[in-house]
Amino acid sequence: MHKLPLRGIKIVEMSHMIMGPSCGMILSQLGADVIKVEPPAGDKTRALKGMGTSFFPLFNRGKRSLVLDVGTKLGKDALFRLLERSDVFIENFKDETMANNGLDAASLTELFPKLIVAAHKGFLSGPYEHRPALDEVVQMMAGLAYMTGSRDVPLRVGTSVNDIMGGMFGVIGILAALRERETSGKGSEIRIGLFENCLFSVAQHIVQYQMTGAPVPPMQQRILCWPVYDIFTTRDNKRLFIAVTTESQWKALCRTFGLEALLSDPDLMTFQQRIDNRPRLLPLIAERLRQHDLEYLTTELDHVSIPFAPINAPEELLDDPHVRRPGRLVAMIDEAGHTIDIPTLPLEFDRESVGRVSIVSSLGGDTASILKTLGYSEIEIRELARVRELAA
Repeated sequence: MHKLPLRGIKIVEMSHMIMGPSCGMILSQLGADVIKVEPPAGDKTRALKGMGTSFFPLFNRGKRSLVLDVGTKLGKDALFRLLERSDVFIENFKDETMANNGLDAASLTELFPKLIVAAHKGFLSGPYEHRPALDEVVQMMAGLAYMTGSRDVPLRVGTSVNDIMGGMFGVIGILAALRERETSGKGSEIRIGLFENCLFSVAQHIVQYQMTGAPVPPMQQRILCWPVYDIFTTRDNKRLFIAVTTESQWKALCRTFGLEALLSDPDLMTFQQRIDNRPRLLPLIAERLRQHDLEYLTTELDHVSIPFAPINAPEELLDDPHVRRPGRLVAMIDEAGHTIDIPTLPLEFDRESVGRVSIVSSLGGDTASILKTLGYSEIEIRELARVRELAA
C-alpha cells in the first residue's frame, strides 16, 4: 500500500499484557502513531519468560515508548499535554486504578471532549464488572474450555485467543468511534470485555442448544454433520486432516483414491447414510490413504479441491510456502537488534498485504523526543527524568 489508512491518527496507550497492547499494535500496523506510556520500572510484561517471552515484543512492536510517573503532578501534566493532542487513549487496568489517578473515561472525556477512550476490561458492565480476568479464566467460565476438552478435563485453547480478539474488538470500536466523531465532533468511551469476547465466540453453541433443546456436547464428543471429517495417518507416518462436506467432494475422494466401489454401495447412497455408517466407512478410507505419503495425498487433494490440512507445529509454518510468500511475513527488530519474522495482519487492501517493518522500542527510548514535541524545554525534560529515576 502506498498510504496506510490510519496515518495521522494519534494513539496513546497505557496498557500491559496482551489485550490492550494488541489493540495498539494493530492500529500501529495500519499506520497510526502509537505512543506507549510506561511506568518508570517499565511494563512488567517486558520481563516475562517461558510462554510469555514473545508477549512484549510481539504486541508492542512499532510503538514509541514514553516513560512517565503518572502518580506525580509532573508526570500527569505531561500525559494530559499528550492526550490533548491525541485521538485515542487505550488502557486495560482496573477501573479503580484509573479513577484513583484521575484517568477514568469520565474524567478524561470531560477534559478532552474529542478524545476516544478504549477501555479493555475483564468483564463489561454488570454483576461481574469488578472481577479481574485472564484468558484462561474466561475460557473456563464461558464454556470454551469445556467445548475444547470436556467438563472433567477442560482444555484451554493453545493461544491467547480472547486477549487478541479483545484487541481486535477494541480496534473495531475505535474505528467506529472515529467515524462517529466526524459527524458529532465528540469523543466517546468504548469498553471491551474479555469474558464477553469468549461468550461471543461460543454463541453458536448457545444458539444450538436453544434451537435443539439438547445440551451441546464437547467437540470431541460431537455428533458430526459430515461423513468424513477426520485425521488420517499417511504411509510416511504423518498426520493429515481431511474434510468431505459436499456430494462432489465425496465423489472426488472415492475416484481419486481408488474407492469407486463405495459410490455404488447401497448403504452409502445419501449423505446421512454415510454419516450413519461412519464406523464401517472410515476404516476403509484410512486403509487406502495409508498407502500414500503425505506429499502425494496433499497434491491429489489439492487438485480435486477437497479441504485438507497437515498437522503442523507453529514453528513448522516458517517453512510453509504460503506463509513465506512475499509480503506475508513482516520483520520485527527486537531490543537486541535481532530480526524476527512475524505474520502480518490478516488483511489485504487492493490485494496487497498490510504491515510494515516494526521496531521494539527500549524502555523510555522515545521519551525525550516526544516531550520535546510537546513543548518541554531541556531543563523540564531533565526534571521529568529525575522524577522518573526516583520512582524507578
